Parts: sequence; structure tokens; C-alpha cells
Amino acid sequence: MAYLDDHKAKIENLKITLHASNQTQLSREANGGRSILFTYPPNEEELYLNKLKEELDSNQFTFINVAELLVSFIEQDGWEDFKNYYLDFKDTPHVVFNSDDPTPDLMDLIINEIKNAEKNDKIPVLIRTGALYGTGIENNNIMEHGFVMRLKKPLVIGYPSKYEKATDTLLFLNFKHANNYRCTVIE
Repeated sequence: MAYLDDHKAKIENLKITLHASNQTQLSREANGGRSILFTYPPNEEELYLNKLKEELDSNQFTFINVAELLVSFIEQDGWEDFKNYYLDFKDTPHVVFNSDDPTPDLMDLIINEIKNAEKNDKIPVLIRTGALYGTGIENNNIMEHGFVMRLKKPLVIGYPSKYEKATDTLLFLNFKHANNYRCTVIE
């Protein structure tokens, strides 16, 4: 379905899923998770994000731009230091972007923004998640994070992808197999 026909139904489905009366059902469908993957074709991302920002009340939602967080993470140490560190670990990017050490990494920045949304009693909405490609951070790393699993209000992840309902297959950026176990998918 083309964007013009599709966006109204998807956004309406998102609002219904987010309604307080559907929260128990959300956790059941998401296998205990608290996340919603809002899918859209990667080539229509800008259209969908603009419409989401237009239709979702900024008093209830916080948009978290992952691409901006990635740039912020790189700027922490500067481009040259980041480049050298990344090249040292290019075969294991999760060491750079999602490590267990105390130094803040990209995953820490994402979770901190989700925590800020929760603190402000808003629904966090991750956008520009295509920036995660190549970082070793998969959607399930975020959805299964302990804090995300305990959110009072669900996490919405804007997800440039294709969902093939017949095979229950989710393809991040239309080509990379993605996990949809701890979430509800708005297709």
C-alpha cells in the first residue's frame, strides 16, 4: 500500500495499541515485552516520521533520534579517536557501541533518553533507527533491556523495514532479518 493510503491506518493502529485499555494485551502479544515496532518502507521514512510528529501529541510522546545520538557518541572522543577505535573492533562492533564497561556508549545514550522520557511521563519513540545498522545493536537488544521491559508506558520504535506476514518475517532496511519476539508489530 502506498504511503498516502497506508499512514492513516498505521497511525490509528498505533494509537489503539497504545491506549491504556490495551496495555495487558500488548504485553501478552509481545511475549512480556513493552515495545511496539512501527514499520514503514525505508524509502518513505521522512514521510512517516513527519506524519508521526504531526499526529502524536508532544505532551504525551518524546521523539528520540538515534542518528543524532550516534553523532553525539562519535563526538564524545572526536572523529579520529572514534575511527581508530572502531577500526580496531570492526569485526565486533558491539564492543564499541554496546559494551558492558562503565564508559558511556551508544546503547547507554539510547537507554538514558528512554529513561528521561519515562521520568517525564511520556511515551518514548525511537526514530532514525536505520543508524543502528552496523553497530551491533539489534532491536532486541533495546526491547529486551531490563529497563525497557519494565517501562510503565511502551517504547515505540520507528522501524524502516518490510514485514512479511505470511512467514512472520521482519526485514530491517528491507534486507536484514530482524527479531520481533518482544514486541508488537504495526505493519
